[in-house]
Amino acid sequence: MKTLVENFSKQITEAIKIGSTATLTSSKHPISNVLICGLGGSGIGGSIMAQLVSANANTPIEVVKGYFIPAYVNEKTLVIISSYSGNTEETVNCMNLALNKNAKIVAVTSGGKVLEAAKSKGFDCIVVPGGMPPRSCLGYALTQLFFILGYHKIIAHNFKAELESAVKLIDAEEINIVAEATIIAEKINGKIPVIYATTNNEGIAIRFRQQLNENAKILCWHHIIPEMNHNELVGWTQKNDNLSVLIFLDKDDYSRNLARVDINKEVIMKHADVREVWSKGKSAIEKAIYFIHLGDWISVILGEMRGVDLMEVNVINALKSKLSQI
Repeated sequence: MKTLVENFSKQITEAIKIGSTATLTSSKHPISNVLICGLGGSGIGGSIMAQLVSANANTPIEVVKGYFIPAYVNEKTLVIISSYSGNTEETVNCMNLALNKNAKIVAVTSGGKVLEAAKSKGFDCIVVPGGMPPRSCLGYALTQLFFILGYHKIIAHNFKAELESAVKLIDAEEINIVAEATIIAEKINGKIPVIYATTNNEGIAIRFRQQLNENAKILCWHHIIPEMNHNELVGWTQKNDNLSVLIFLDKDDYSRNLARVDINKEVIMKHADVREVWSKGKSAIEKAIYFIHLGDWISVILGEMRGVDLMEVNVINALKSKLSQI
């Protein structure tokens, strides 16, 4: 897993080449909405993408992380099926439902039932390299979402240059990223991390939580500002040395949210340790890639500190095995 994290920038570079040469076809109907279907490491790219482009996308983008698709899906819906293995049963079910609705389908996968369906049903499919844990292949999945949305003119085409700049950023910052990740891992080691971020970075917070779950084998939780100011903030009433709070921030966050962070810190610091984690980069894409890479490194370093097997996900495999018998 450590090597996979180290190679994140190389993965994005390879993914750009894959997306640039992918064969995609136009929809027979004008696209009125976009639905991204995927779970876990395959699905988090959809969450991050939807927030990254929300201010500029010319159609609504929704993300589904379950078995079913919304009733509104029809021939004017672009449905992106994201399943790294190609066998995620929830996503495969969504794919079949979308086929029944005559939606415009584009898949991102390394094989499995999704690739088989793409070949037999004739819908577009971008194939990425297989054989790795899905959570380690976000660079492949997220990058292809940009190319798909760009091809269908849902977003502007300047994303490629920004992705390339993001690669240069994390390569240049790699030593600093590992150093900061080590400090943060030491801070949260032996504690339950509480992850806060502002609205536009919820996907980043979820990604970090998932990486801590799978790589470091710990529980944690996340919440979003300003929503948590209307509920969770009230829960900070007792000192708890078992909690460690990380707040993911960007200097370009909405000023009212940054003001909220300062007020929140006044409340929370009375009861637990708090550390701010700031983004680097110029564009929203660069900042997202930076945060993703930093979070991945924190999870790997923390896992090493805890002496756990970073790759092992036996409980998930056991669950899938039991489901296959039903």
